[in-house]
Amino acid sequence: MSTPHNQAEVGQIAKTVLMPGDPLRAKFLAEKYLENVEQFNSVRNMFGYTGTYKGKPVSVMASGMGMPSMGIYCYELYTMYDVERIIRIGTCGSLQEDVHIRDIILAQGACTDSNYAHQYELPGTFSAISTFNLLQQAATLCKEKGLNYHVGNVISSDIFYHQDDCNGKWAKMGCLAVEMETYALFTTAASLKKEAMALFTVSDSLVSNEKTSADEREKTFTEMMDVALGLI
Repeated sequence: MSTPHNQAEVGQIAKTVLMPGDPLRAKFLAEKYLENVEQFNSVRNMFGYTGTYKGKPVSVMASGMGMPSMGIYCYELYTMYDVERIIRIGTCGSLQEDVHIRDIILAQGACTDSNYAHQYELPGTFSAISTFNLLQQAATLCKEKGLNYHVGNVISSDIFYHQDDCNGKWAKMGCLAVEMETYALFTTAASLKKEAMALFTVSDSLVSNEKTSADEREKTFTEMMDVALGLI
């Protein structure tokens, strides 16, 4: 049962899906960590793979950039391919002085400037949060591995090149970092009674202006991948 965005058949995708934004990061993770790998999707070059990690089945598939793209892929995975949990493994820009390049952020919740949740016709603003047991396990793994990590809110923005400098306002409210997909993932999971988690490697600092390269973002953020794989 393929969709306009995914050529996989039911049964080709595991119950747990690790979801980076970048298709090349999905390919790197599958080739580096998984055994018995089979590619199940290449539509629009949004690569998806299924294999095993320490004997457990797991899939990895890219989401693309932004909440509309994430919304498409996570909805299809949850509703059409029987996926139970999606773990986003992304990159983000730090909004806080004590959150540094290559630190790991575990998203407890996601704020947004998007109108994504309007579809649910709620009489207020929906708070998008992670699945607690996945968040707790990820924090434990980070601590055991001695990683520099932070737990808290992120801001999922629809806009990368913002006309106004609004990041400082979100920082004042305690948001650790800015990214572009997590609110859609958490909201979709909540509406479907599924599980969702998001963790990030800080690729840029909007405080110090430090940056990492595209190649670094694709191939060197392996600590985050190790933590995510420990959740399956």
